[in-house]
Amino acid sequence: MQERRTPQDLLTVGEVAKRAGIATSAVRFYEEQGLITAERTAGNQRRYPRYVLRRIGVILAARRFGIPLAELTEVFAKLPDDRMPSKSDWRRISNSWRERLEERRRELQQLEDELVGCIGCGCLSLNTCNVLNPGDQLGEEGVGPVRLGGVR
Repeated sequence: MQERRTPQDLLTVGEVAKRAGIATSAVRFYEEQGLITAERTAGNQRRYPRYVLRRIGVILAARRFGIPLAELTEVFAKLPDDRMPSKSDWRRISNSWRERLEERRRELQQLEDELVGCIGCGCLSLNTCNVLNPGDQLGEEGVGPVRLGGVR
């Protein structure tokens, strides 16, 4: 019968990858990026504390929400390296991401509004085309067909 591990036990790269549902190369990549840390055994093998599983969970959530690794690195820099993120840590992180997602939602709504206004117009130089020709910039180049980039 296998012994139960205590919270003080360390996990191998393979155990972390299996538990987190990611490739071992991803575990090593997150370590290279400074998002998680490992200890080294006398034989120079990586051993990860269990709390890296929670950090990897945060990383995977961030990827799903479109949060860049650079921003995640900034978030993790504000967390202690020696423990898993707490509920209050997650609340703080998720609140900042909520604001970011809300801004993205507003940007997408603006793009959708522009698209709906553009469907079927077929213009490239009319004043009403705010997608391909904001402010009728192409109209300043004269009459006739004009393409973006100044090619006639």
